[in-house]
Amino acid sequence: MADSHIIDKLHSGCVIPAHPLALQADNRIDEPHQKALTRYYLAAGAGGLAVGVHTTQFAIHDPKIGLYRPVLELAMETAREFIASAGHSEPVMIAGIVGDTSQAVKEAQAARDIGYHLGLLSLTALRGRPIGQLIDHARQVAQVMPIMGFYLQQTISQMVLPIEFWQRFVEIPNVVAIKIAPFNRYQTLDVLEALAHSGRHNEIALYTGNDDHLIGDLLTPYEFNVNARRVSLQIVGGLLGQWACWTKRAVEHLARIKTIRQTKSQIPPDLLTLAAQMTLANKAIFDADNNFAGCIPGISYVLKQQGLLDRIQTLDPHERLSPGQTEKIDSIIRNYPHLTDNDFVKQNLDKWLS
Repeated sequence: MADSHIIDKLHSGCVIPAHPLALQADNRIDEPHQKALTRYYLAAGAGGLAVGVHTTQFAIHDPKIGLYRPVLELAMETAREFIASAGHSEPVMIAGIVGDTSQAVKEAQAARDIGYHLGLLSLTALRGRPIGQLIDHARQVAQVMPIMGFYLQQTISQMVLPIEFWQRFVEIPNVVAIKIAPFNRYQTLDVLEALAHSGRHNEIALYTGNDDHLIGDLLTPYEFNVNARRVSLQIVGGLLGQWACWTKRAVEHLARIKTIRQTKSQIPPDLLTLAAQMTLANKAIFDADNNFAGCIPGISYVLKQQGLLDRIQTLDPHERLSPGQTEKIDSIIRNYPHLTDNDFVKQNLDKWLS
C-alpha cells in the first residue's frame, strides 16, 4: 500500500499531467527537454505526474524500443531533484502499465522498484477477454503495487468496460483510485454507480480523464441512492492529456473549483463558459474531428510553440498532426489566450532547461 501521505494527497484532489515524451530526431530521449517538462509541471503546481501513459506514447512499452524504464527513471530522478531544491511536497508518481499479465506484472515491479506510488492499469491488450480474466489480471498487478483503474475511451481502446466489470474491480483491496476517461456520460456513470454501491467510496479516489468534460466532472456533486441511503461521490482531480499543456492554468482552475466545492457556493456562469472553451480547445488539440488521431502530436505542437519541446517527434510514424490541425490550435490560442500559460513558461523556461 502507498504511504498514507500519498493517499491523502491523492484524495485531496490533484492536477496530474499525463507526461509527454521529448525525443530527438533519432528517437533517443531528448533529456534536456524531458527534464524541462517535469520541472514545468511541478513548478506549475501539479500534485502528481503520470509517466508511461498514452500521452507518453504507448510505444515505449515495446521491449524492442526499450524506453519504458529509462523514461520512468528520468522523470523520478528529475522530480526528486526538483522537490529537494524547491522545497515542494512529494508528488504522486503514477506509472502507466500495459500489456498481458506477464508484461503488466513486470512493468509494475519495475515501477515499484524505481519508486512510483501506483500504477495506472490499461486493459487494452486484453480486449475481447471475459470479465473474469480482466479481474484476475488486475488482481495480479495489484499484488505488486497499488493500482489506479483506467476507463480509456473506446476510440483508442476498442473496448467497453460494463458496470459488471467495475462492480468487481472496486472490490480489489489494492485499488486506490480510478481514472474515468471514456469520453461518454453513460460509461462515466457506470464507474460512479459501481463505486457508490461498493461501500468503498471513501477509499478509492476518483479522477477525471474526460478531457472533453473535465470542468463539468470536477464541479458535479454525484449522488446515488443505495438501499434507501444517499451516497455522495466527488471526482476530486484529473489525470489528463489536456493538462499536459497550459498546466499552470489547470492548477488555478482546480483550486477555484475546490473552493466552490468546500464552501458549497453556487457555480458562477463564467466557470461554465470556461468549461465550454476548454472543450473547444480540447477538440483542436486532441484532433477530435479525426477520431483523436493527432492527439499526441497536438499536445506536442503546443509545447513546442512554448519552447518546452524542441521538435514534434513520435515513435509511431502513423501518429502525426492531421491536415488543418495546427491551424485549429493556432486559432484557439489566438482567440482564447486566457487558456494558455505562455507568460509563466517564458519567465521560467531557461531555468527549466538548464
